[in-house]
Amino acid sequence: MLELEHGFRVVDVHTCLTPDAVGTRGRAISPDRLEREMHQAGIVRSIVFPGPNPGRGYVSANNGVARLSVERPFVAFARINGTRSPEHTPTNRLRNVLKQRKEWHTTPSDIEQYAYDDRFHGFTLDPGADGLPDEEVLEKLDEVELPVLIRGSTDAPPSTLADTVLGRSFPVVVAHFGGHPLDQVLMDEMIDLLDRYDNCYLDTSFVRFRDQLERALLEHPDRVLFGSGAPASHPNVAVMEILTLDVSEDKLWRAFSKNACRVIDVLGPNVE
Repeated sequence: MLELEHGFRVVDVHTCLTPDAVGTRGRAISPDRLEREMHQAGIVRSIVFPGPNPGRGYVSANNGVARLSVERPFVAFARINGTRSPEHTPTNRLRNVLKQRKEWHTTPSDIEQYAYDDRFHGFTLDPGADGLPDEEVLEKLDEVELPVLIRGSTDAPPSTLADTVLGRSFPVVVAHFGGHPLDQVLMDEMIDLLDRYDNCYLDTSFVRFRDQLERALLEHPDRVLFGSGAPASHPNVAVMEILTLDVSEDKLWRAFSKNACRVIDVLGPNVE
Protein backbone atom coordinates (compact mmCIF):
# COMPACT_ATOMS: atom_id res chain seq x y z
CA MET A 1 0.00 0.00 0.00
CA LEU A 2 1.12 3.58 -0.61
CA GLU A 3 2.55 5.63 2.21
CA LEU A 4 -0.11 7.79 3.82
CA GLU A 5 0.41 11.54 3.99
CA HIS A 6 -1.20 13.35 6.89
CA GLY A 7 -0.10 15.95 9.38
CA PHE A 8 -0.78 14.00 12.55
CA ARG A 9 1.61 12.34 14.97
CA VAL A 10 0.07 8.88 15.39
CA VAL A 11 0.77 6.35 18.14
CA ASP A 12 -0.81 2.90 18.16
CA VAL A 13 -1.88 1.17 21.38
CA HIS A 14 -2.93 -2.17 19.87
CA THR A 15 -0.43 -4.20 17.83
CA CYS A 16 0.29 -7.92 18.03
CA LEU A 17 3.92 -8.99 17.57
CA THR A 18 4.55 -12.74 17.54
CA PRO A 19 8.22 -13.66 18.18
CA ASP A 20 7.77 -17.11 16.63
CA ALA A 21 5.07 -17.42 13.97
CA VAL A 22 5.22 -21.23 13.98
CA GLY A 23 2.12 -22.75 15.53
CA THR A 24 0.38 -19.42 16.17
CA ARG A 25 -3.14 -18.49 15.24
CA GLY A 26 -4.01 -15.48 13.11
CA ARG A 27 -1.86 -13.41 10.78
CA ALA A 28 1.69 -13.13 12.12
CA ILE A 29 4.30 -11.06 10.28
CA SER A 30 7.96 -10.31 10.91
CA PRO A 31 8.92 -7.34 13.10
CA ASP A 32 10.70 -5.73 10.14
CA ARG A 33 7.58 -5.89 7.99
CA LEU A 34 5.44 -4.64 10.86
CA GLU A 35 7.79 -1.69 11.31
CA ARG A 36 7.57 -0.90 7.58
CA GLU A 37 3.77 -1.02 7.61
CA MET A 38 3.65 1.27 10.61
CA HIS A 39 5.97 3.72 8.86
CA GLN A 40 3.77 3.66 5.74
CA ALA A 41 0.77 4.62 7.88
CA GLY A 42 2.62 7.44 9.61
CA ILE A 43 2.58 5.67 12.98
CA VAL A 44 5.63 6.67 15.02
CA ARG A 45 5.27 4.42 18.11
CA SER A 46 3.34 1.19 18.72
CA ILE A 47 2.37 -0.81 21.79
CA VAL A 48 3.22 -4.45 21.00
CA PHE A 49 2.34 -7.67 22.80
CA PRO A 50 2.34 -11.44 22.06
CA GLY A 51 -0.49 -13.30 20.39
CA PRO A 52 -2.65 -15.88 22.22
CA ASN A 53 -1.14 -19.04 23.64
CA PRO A 54 -3.79 -20.44 26.02
CA GLY A 55 -2.68 -22.91 28.64
CA ARG A 56 1.05 -22.42 28.10
CA GLY A 57 1.90 -19.09 29.67
CA TYR A 58 3.61 -16.01 28.26
CA VAL A 59 7.02 -15.66 29.90
CA SER A 60 8.95 -16.69 26.79
CA ALA A 61 6.68 -14.77 24.40
CA ASN A 62 6.87 -11.61 26.52
CA ASN A 63 10.65 -11.78 26.60
CA GLY A 64 10.69 -12.31 22.83
CA VAL A 65 8.52 -9.24 22.24
CA ALA A 66 10.73 -7.15 24.51
CA ARG A 67 13.84 -8.33 22.64
CA LEU A 68 12.33 -7.53 19.23
CA SER A 69 11.30 -4.05 20.41
CA VAL A 70 14.91 -2.95 20.97
CA GLU A 71 15.96 -0.25 18.47
CA ARG A 72 12.49 -0.30 16.91
CA PRO A 73 9.61 2.12 17.50
CA PHE A 74 7.85 -0.53 19.61
CA VAL A 75 6.81 -0.38 23.27
CA ALA A 76 6.43 -3.80 24.87
CA PHE A 77 3.47 -4.76 27.05
CA ALA A 78 3.58 -8.05 28.97
CA ARG A 79 0.71 -10.42 28.27
CA ILE A 80 -0.84 -11.95 31.40
CA ASN A 81 -3.52 -14.53 32.14
CA GLY A 82 -5.68 -15.71 35.02
CA THR A 83 -7.66 -18.52 36.62
CA ARG A 84 -11.10 -16.94 36.55
CA SER A 85 -13.68 -17.49 33.84
CA PRO A 86 -15.19 -14.25 32.51
CA GLU A 87 -18.62 -15.91 32.22
CA HIS A 88 -20.63 -14.94 35.29
CA THR A 89 -22.88 -17.95 35.70
CA PRO A 90 -23.56 -19.43 39.17
CA THR A 91 -21.47 -22.50 38.29
CA ASN A 92 -18.53 -20.42 37.07
CA ARG A 93 -18.67 -18.19 40.16
CA LEU A 94 -18.16 -21.27 42.32
CA ARG A 95 -15.39 -22.57 40.06
CA ASN A 96 -13.66 -19.20 40.14
CA VAL A 97 -13.57 -19.30 43.94
CA LEU A 98 -12.17 -22.82 44.06
CA LYS A 99 -9.81 -22.75 41.08
CA GLN A 100 -6.07 -22.74 41.86
CA ARG A 101 -3.28 -21.30 39.72
CA LYS A 102 -1.36 -23.64 37.44
CA GLU A 103 2.30 -23.22 36.63
CA TRP A 104 1.51 -21.15 33.54
CA HIS A 105 -0.78 -18.67 35.32
CA THR A 106 0.40 -15.16 36.10
CA THR A 107 1.27 -14.62 39.77
CA PRO A 108 1.61 -11.43 41.85
CA SER A 109 5.39 -11.85 41.75
CA ASP A 110 5.25 -12.01 37.94
CA ILE A 111 3.40 -8.69 37.91
CA GLU A 112 6.02 -7.15 40.18
CA GLN A 113 8.89 -8.43 38.03
CA TYR A 114 7.36 -7.09 34.83
CA ALA A 115 6.53 -3.76 36.46
CA TYR A 116 10.12 -3.14 37.55
CA ASP A 117 11.65 -4.46 34.33
CA ASP A 118 12.28 -1.37 32.20
CA ARG A 119 11.61 -3.39 29.04
CA PHE A 120 7.85 -3.45 29.79
CA HIS A 121 5.51 -0.50 30.17
CA GLY A 122 2.15 -2.12 30.84
CA PHE A 123 0.11 -5.29 30.55
CA THR A 124 -2.38 -6.83 28.16
CA LEU A 125 -5.09 -9.36 28.86
CA ASP A 126 -7.62 -11.31 26.77
CA PRO A 127 -10.22 -12.75 29.17
CA GLY A 128 -11.87 -14.86 26.48
CA ALA A 129 -8.63 -16.69 25.67
CA ASP A 130 -6.73 -16.52 28.95
CA GLY A 131 -9.22 -15.91 31.75
CA LEU A 132 -9.24 -13.12 34.33
CA PRO A 133 -6.69 -12.64 37.14
CA ASP A 134 -7.58 -13.60 40.68
CA GLU A 135 -7.87 -10.97 43.42
CA GLU A 136 -4.24 -11.23 44.54
CA VAL A 137 -3.00 -10.49 41.03
CA LEU A 138 -5.46 -7.61 40.66
CA GLU A 139 -4.26 -6.14 43.95
CA LYS A 140 -0.68 -6.27 42.69
CA LEU A 141 -1.78 -4.52 39.48
CA ASP A 142 -3.36 -1.86 41.70
CA GLU A 143 -0.05 -1.49 43.50
CA VAL A 144 2.15 -1.06 40.41
CA GLU A 145 -0.44 1.14 38.61
CA LEU A 146 0.75 0.40 35.07
CA PRO A 147 -1.85 0.57 32.27
CA VAL A 148 -3.70 -2.62 31.31
CA LEU A 149 -4.99 -3.16 27.77
CA ILE A 150 -7.88 -5.60 27.97
CA ARG A 151 -9.73 -7.17 25.06
CA GLY A 152 -13.41 -6.31 25.27
CA SER A 153 -15.60 -8.83 23.49
CA THR A 154 -18.74 -10.91 23.62
CA ASP A 155 -16.69 -13.29 25.82
CA ALA A 156 -15.94 -10.47 28.26
CA PRO A 157 -18.69 -7.85 27.83
CA PRO A 158 -18.71 -4.42 29.50
CA SER A 159 -20.71 -5.70 32.48
CA THR A 160 -18.02 -8.31 33.23
CA LEU A 161 -15.23 -5.75 32.93
CA ALA A 162 -17.11 -3.41 35.26
CA ASP A 163 -17.41 -6.18 37.86
CA THR A 164 -13.74 -7.19 37.69
CA VAL A 165 -11.22 -4.60 36.47
CA LEU A 166 -12.85 -1.19 36.11
CA GLY A 167 -12.75 1.26 39.00
CA ARG A 168 -9.30 0.17 40.19
CA SER A 169 -6.23 2.39 40.53
CA PHE A 170 -4.58 1.34 37.25
CA PRO A 171 -5.67 2.75 33.88
CA VAL A 172 -7.71 0.30 31.80
CA VAL A 173 -7.78 0.57 28.01
CA VAL A 174 -10.65 -1.52 26.65
CA ALA A 175 -9.87 -2.75 23.15
CA HIS A 176 -12.41 -2.79 20.31
CA PHE A 177 -14.72 -0.43 22.27
CA GLY A 178 -15.64 -3.53 24.27
CA GLY A 179 -17.60 -5.14 21.45
CA HIS A 180 -15.46 -7.53 19.43
CA PRO A 181 -16.55 -8.88 16.99
CA LEU A 182 -18.59 -5.96 15.63
CA ASP A 183 -21.22 -5.87 18.39
CA GLN A 184 -22.61 -2.33 18.31
CA VAL A 185 -24.81 -2.85 21.37
CA LEU A 186 -21.79 -3.76 23.50
CA MET A 187 -19.82 -0.84 22.08
CA ASP A 188 -22.58 1.57 23.11
CA GLU A 189 -22.69 -0.02 26.58
CA MET A 190 -18.95 0.48 26.92
CA ILE A 191 -19.18 4.12 25.86
CA ASP A 192 -21.91 4.60 28.49
CA LEU A 193 -19.58 3.22 31.18
CA LEU A 194 -17.08 6.02 30.55
CA ASP A 195 -19.38 8.29 32.57
CA ARG A 196 -18.87 6.04 35.61
CA TYR A 197 -15.17 5.18 35.39
CA ASP A 198 -12.65 8.00 35.10
CA ASN A 199 -9.67 5.71 34.61
CA CYS A 200 -11.17 3.82 31.66
CA TYR A 201 -10.27 4.39 28.01
CA LEU A 202 -11.27 2.82 24.69
CA ASP A 203 -9.09 1.81 21.77
CA THR A 204 -10.37 1.94 18.21
CA SER A 205 -9.02 -1.38 16.89
CA PHE A 206 -11.57 -3.30 14.80
CA VAL A 207 -14.28 -0.70 15.40
CA ARG A 208 -15.75 -0.36 11.92
CA PHE A 209 -18.77 1.79 12.74
CA ARG A 210 -18.68 5.57 12.27
CA ASP A 211 -21.60 6.09 14.66
CA GLN A 212 -19.77 4.59 17.65
CA LEU A 213 -16.40 6.16 16.78
CA GLU A 214 -17.88 9.63 16.34
CA ARG A 215 -20.12 9.31 19.39
CA ALA A 216 -17.19 8.38 21.65
CA LEU A 217 -15.01 11.20 20.32
CA LEU A 218 -17.79 13.77 20.66
CA GLU A 219 -18.95 12.71 24.13
CA HIS A 220 -15.58 11.65 25.59
CA PRO A 221 -12.80 13.20 23.48
CA ASP A 222 -10.19 12.53 26.18
CA ARG A 223 -10.89 8.77 26.42
CA VAL A 224 -10.40 7.47 22.87
CA LEU A 225 -7.01 6.00 21.87
CA PHE A 226 -6.06 4.93 18.38
CA GLY A 227 -5.40 1.21 17.94
CA SER A 228 -4.74 -0.33 14.55
CA GLY A 229 -5.21 -4.01 15.38
CA ALA A 230 -2.19 -4.80 13.20
CA PRO A 231 -1.19 -7.11 11.69
CA ALA A 232 -4.74 -8.54 11.32
CA SER A 233 -5.81 -5.09 10.12
CA HIS A 234 -3.44 -3.04 7.97
CA PRO A 235 -2.50 0.15 9.84
CA ASN A 236 -3.15 2.26 6.71
CA VAL A 237 -6.80 1.16 6.78
CA ALA A 238 -7.11 1.81 10.52
CA VAL A 239 -5.66 5.33 10.21
CA MET A 240 -7.94 6.17 7.28
CA GLU A 241 -11.01 5.10 9.25
CA ILE A 242 -10.20 7.75 11.85
CA LEU A 243 -9.16 10.42 9.34
CA THR A 244 -12.54 10.21 7.58
CA LEU A 245 -14.64 10.77 10.71
CA ASP A 246 -16.78 13.91 10.90
CA VAL A 247 -15.09 15.40 13.98
CA SER A 248 -12.83 18.38 14.60
CA GLU A 249 -9.08 18.32 14.00
CA ASP A 250 -8.51 18.72 17.74
CA LYS A 251 -10.40 15.49 18.42
CA LEU A 252 -8.35 13.68 15.79
CA TRP A 253 -5.14 14.87 17.47
CA ARG A 254 -6.44 13.58 20.79
CA ALA A 255 -7.34 10.18 19.39
CA PHE A 256 -4.14 9.78 17.40
CA SER A 257 -1.64 10.74 20.11
CA LYS A 258 -2.52 13.20 22.88
CA ASN A 259 -4.73 10.84 24.88
CA ALA A 260 -2.38 7.87 24.61
CA CYS A 261 0.65 9.95 25.62
CA ARG A 262 -1.19 11.09 28.73
CA VAL A 263 -2.01 7.50 29.75
CA ILE A 264 1.27 5.87 28.62
CA ASP A 265 4.17 8.29 29.16
CA VAL A 266 6.67 6.37 27.04
CA LEU A 267 4.65 7.14 23.90
CA GLY A 268 5.40 10.85 24.21
CA PRO A 269 7.51 12.64 21.57
CA ASN A 270 10.29 13.40 24.05
CA VAL A 271 10.97 9.64 24.46
CA GLU A 272 11.54 8.86 20.76
